[in-house]
Amino acid sequence: MSEQTTRPVVRMRGIVKRFGGTTVLDGIDLDVHEGEVVTLIGPSGAGKSTLLRCVNGLERIDSGTIEVDGEQLSSTEKGLNHLRSRIGMVFQSFNLFPHMTVMDNLTVAQREVLGRSSDEARQRGAALLERVGLGNRADAYPDHLSGGQQQRVAIARALAMDPAVMLFDEPTSALDPELVGEVLDVMRTLADEGMTMMVVTHEMRFARRAADRVVLLADGGIAEQGPPEQVLDHPTSDRGRAFLQQLAEH
Repeated sequence: MSEQTTRPVVRMRGIVKRFGGTTVLDGIDLDVHEGEVVTLIGPSGAGKSTLLRCVNGLERIDSGTIEVDGEQLSSTEKGLNHLRSRIGMVFQSFNLFPHMTVMDNLTVAQREVLGRSSDEARQRGAALLERVGLGNRADAYPDHLSGGQQQRVAIARALAMDPAVMLFDEPTSALDPELVGEVLDVMRTLADEGMTMMVVTHEMRFARRAADRVVLLADGGIAEQGPPEQVLDHPTSDRGRAFLQQLAEH
């Protein structure tokens, strides 16, 4: 568990994001500190995934500032690409290159973005595949893997870039129920090892076990935030109580 005396790896101030006439994020202030695991929960449409996509520049904010690893998010493509190399992103869909082997998926960005040699990239890739329990699948193609295995490869690919922060956008939502656990186990291990993480999830067990802080988004803002036991067991806001009651009924 992290201490709040550590520096913020992600710092957001006054984040506003609109889609047409709809304001999805309305003045979000949020810091994520080094080594901290922050889970974002809340009703559908609350802006959880949008907030993550703003952090790595996939969505442009309408106002406010975002800093990642001490650098302000740039509006130029060159600046964005530089900062994205410090951000690992794992999506709902696995987004692996289907025509490449697992190892090639892990090494291409290392070579082209970080300038690593083929040998360096392969060594890093092999170590990460072992770390996610897929050391024997380096030469396989994505369509020969289960969904859970593909998502673990996607996590390894993001880690290969040595990111300052890992962003996870509902990483288990596309998986069959029996495959969810293997992905959450990898994520819990990363959390235990001190990786800075922002995780959008409906997996309350993961939030309870791995998160330092749970942030509940609703109606364009942060309804409440705090340790998992506080937010999940003793919510103080009406919005939080309503959301968790809805979860309990399903």
